[in-house]
Amino acid sequence: MMNMRTPYKIITGLGSNKEGTMHFWYQRLTALANVPLSLFMLWFIFSLRGATRADFIETLSSPIITSLLVLAVISFTWHMRLGLQAVIEDYVSSEIHKVIFVTLNNFFCVGLAIISIISILKLAFGG
Repeated sequence: MMNMRTPYKIITGLGSNKEGTMHFWYQRLTALANVPLSLFMLWFIFSLRGATRADFIETLSSPIITSLLVLAVISFTWHMRLGLQAVIEDYVSSEIHKVIFVTLNNFFCVGLAIISIISILKLAFGG
């Protein structure tokens, strides 16, 4: 069997880490999930137009509404993290900067998701 890798690649062991395909599929799956979740969010926002805070809290106290909002936050932030990671990996040339920016991206997206979910749950449970 002929090896198509350069001698340098063979010695250093660098090459594909076999995660590109999964990244691609996760991005497509979250995009697919975001379609109905975005439609739900639009319905949710427009149905509460002109509502009072009490009406908003009452609507948000429904377990189905709360669950869909939490799922939307998870899906949106996961999709955002994957997309930003792809942009960083494609357009940042320095390896150290890539690591720093991907790490900051991960912290930002996870932090945003946690703060959003805590806010939704606090409102849903009578906040």
